[in-house]
Amino acid sequence: MEGFKHKRVIVTGAASGIGKATAEQFIQQGAQVGLIDLHADELSQIKESFSAQVYVETVDVTDSQGLLSAITKLADAMGGLDILHVNAGINGTFTPIEALTIDEWDQTINTNLRSTFLSVKAAVPVMKANGGSIVITSSVNGNRVFSNFGASAYSTSKAGQVAFAKMAALELSRYNIRVNVICPGAISTNIDDRTDVEPAVADIEIPVDYPEGARPLKQETGVPEQVANLVLFLSSEAAGNISGTEVYIDGAESLL
Repeated sequence: MEGFKHKRVIVTGAASGIGKATAEQFIQQGAQVGLIDLHADELSQIKESFSAQVYVETVDVTDSQGLLSAITKLADAMGGLDILHVNAGINGTFTPIEALTIDEWDQTINTNLRSTFLSVKAAVPVMKANGGSIVITSSVNGNRVFSNFGASAYSTSKAGQVAFAKMAALELSRYNIRVNVICPGAISTNIDDRTDVEPAVADIEIPVDYPEGARPLKQETGVPEQVANLVLFLSSEAAGNISGTEVYIDGAESLL
């Protein structure tokens, strides 16, 4: 895929997983890329691996003013913004609704959904003049899949991202800003290592048995690079008439 040379890109949650894979592909294709993440060491490693076309801002996306400022700083450093990949997120705490604390709910909603709003809010004034593409990382959970018991906060945040993207796609179409959503299934990233699954989840689970494994597509799937390919496609001129759409990338697992 070509056409990203001289493009200005910002990726949130860029230090690992889908965000890192996406950032690296944009960098390799000649784009200037601004990286946002909480983990400074990982961002520094990415920057050191590539050229001066990489800019970094270390910020927790739940820090409203910090996130707004980081996006503005990166856009200023690159001389504008053409593509925004809103990718930062957590699984949070998986537990029954009656056991889920308000703080646990707020942490997931603020990290996933509120930061999506803030990221787009900060990008719009910069992108209005020349248009561009916004791609939001949601999930099959909350949109096609509701069998991850205990994930009520996570699924709600992911469903909210899809609704927000559709509203934004209509509102921003007059500025030629396209807004789309990707909905990955199980992807090999480190997000599961940061998930707090409470033992009480076992009390509310309804057993689900999948035939011959959970992923129907026999070709190996579920790696961050495949998701990055989709982000680049949706950000390219080849997807110039696609906006307000969620695209599932899960090897058909969410159809079971």
